[in-house]
Amino acid sequence: MDKTKIVSIEDRIPKLKEQRRKKANRRLVMVLILFFTMILFIIYFQSPLSKVKNITVSGNESYTEEEIERHSGITTQDNIWKMDSEKAQQVLEKLPEVDKADISVRLPNTVTIKLIEHEKLAYLSEGSDFHAVLESGKILEKGLADEMPVNAPILIGFKEGKALDEMIASLETLPGEILSTISEIHYNPSETDAYRIHLFMNDGYEVNATLRSFSDKMIHYPSIVSQLKLTKGVIDLEVGSYFKAYEAEEAEEVEIEKES
Repeated sequence: MDKTKIVSIEDRIPKLKEQRRKKANRRLVMVLILFFTMILFIIYFQSPLSKVKNITVSGNESYTEEEIERHSGITTQDNIWKMDSEKAQQVLEKLPEVDKADISVRLPNTVTIKLIEHEKLAYLSEGSDFHAVLESGKILEKGLADEMPVNAPILIGFKEGKALDEMIASLETLPGEILSTISEIHYNPSETDAYRIHLFMNDGYEVNATLRSFSDKMIHYPSIVSQLKLTKGVIDLEVGSYFKAYEAEEAEEVEIEKES
């Protein structure tokens, strides 16, 4: 047997032992790290740090933060990892004003609740109260007593039913810049038209219309007004389009310019 080869192998034996020892040490370090990490997690779960300390709420307009916290069922006594955020989300989304709710955890102990509420398209006048009408068609039972809403049209004379449903569907299709020009919408049915309405606009005009064609014709309102040269009066959109100035005896026809 070649002695040089035997010597070469013998020289390599200490190096192999050293490599095995280093591998064993690395494994021991990994085990120790894993062990202490588990210990830290156990301590964390058993300590007050794992309990909810802060609850932040955003996107809420119809409810206070305290009301949202109460509806969600999440409290500062809950373990941040054991709370049922999915159930809390479902409960919040059952509130008539809430469209979507998102609940997330921000370490170490903060719960974040983000809401998206239904848009309030109008307010239904009932006596001295104003009930918000949501884009979903739902009328909120909770009214704004003795408080005049200013950010949406006021509906007067409407009740739940086909006319109100048609009204809400029409308002949903109008651009925001036109919706914001409407002050009041009165339900004013006649013998020939059960869907007749009368509008008072924020810019001083009045509009007669029917819900059957209201959204199609009202979208041209800015174009119609631009032709009137600030002369105030009543715009009739029921059949064709006519305008009668307050001081005039006869109505003059106004042609609607179609917008591309």
